[in-house]
Amino acid sequence: MSDVIQAIVISDTHIGCKLGLCPPGDIPLDEGGFYRQSALQAKVWSWWENDFWSQWVPTVVRRAPFAVVVNGDLTDGRHHNTTTQISQNLSDQRKIAHQVFDPIVDKCKGRFYVIRGTEAHTGQSGENEETLAQELGAIPNETGNYARWDMWLRIKDRLAHITHHIGITGSMHYETTALMKEYAEACAEAGRTGHDIPDVVLRAHRHRHAEIKIPTHHGDGICCTSPGWQLLTPFVWRGAGRNTSPQFGGLLWRVGDEESYTRHFVKSIERTPEVVL
Repeated sequence: MSDVIQAIVISDTHIGCKLGLCPPGDIPLDEGGFYRQSALQAKVWSWWENDFWSQWVPTVVRRAPFAVVVNGDLTDGRHHNTTTQISQNLSDQRKIAHQVFDPIVDKCKGRFYVIRGTEAHTGQSGENEETLAQELGAIPNETGNYARWDMWLRIKDRLAHITHHIGITGSMHYETTALMKEYAEACAEAGRTGHDIPDVVLRAHRHRHAEIKIPTHHGDGICCTSPGWQLLTPFVWRGAGRNTSPQFGGLLWRVGDEESYTRHFVKSIERTPEVVL
């Protein structure tokens, strides 16, 4: 049995977007140009590199071995006729993604997995994410795909189901409704087909963290969504997220001797400055 009893899960980095995760320095582009991160991207990068990976992760994993699962939308792609990309050349986006993720693959000693995200960002059938996952050295699934649609992750006697999508809502009052529905449906489907029910259901896509817990025969059954690493885009400003601050972070799933639990790292950008008359 493996000695790895924990996984760090992140999602929605949207690398290649001027509002997504971006490392510092001159970012080389095709044809010899460069891009430099904005002030807000620099702030988010500090959370990513210093607060999350250098401080929070070593603390919560207790300096023991861990896996990393990236739950979709690593890069921003070309989508919805938007003009917010650093470059719409996908090779540029992959090069930036290597700067971001190569050190992470080293941190987890190659225990690195990629889940496919939204086709608008990752290409039809996740083709762009498949290419990037292979380049990064992600562990392939049973069919040889380096980016998979979902993942049943077994740690000791506990089971997690990880995939990118989940329903969204236009009201914060119902933010956990889809989570409860997702967990209940996962348990019902497992019972109907004679499989083990998941102890943990992990989703992404919303760029916001939320969590529900209900009692099961294994203790708490958990369903949660991971925050993203992207600032508010024009699509969010005109949608349900216009009243919210973007969230940044990730989560730990750990299986101990008696319980399975999650821990969360979540940061939020300040509101836009007040205009005083």
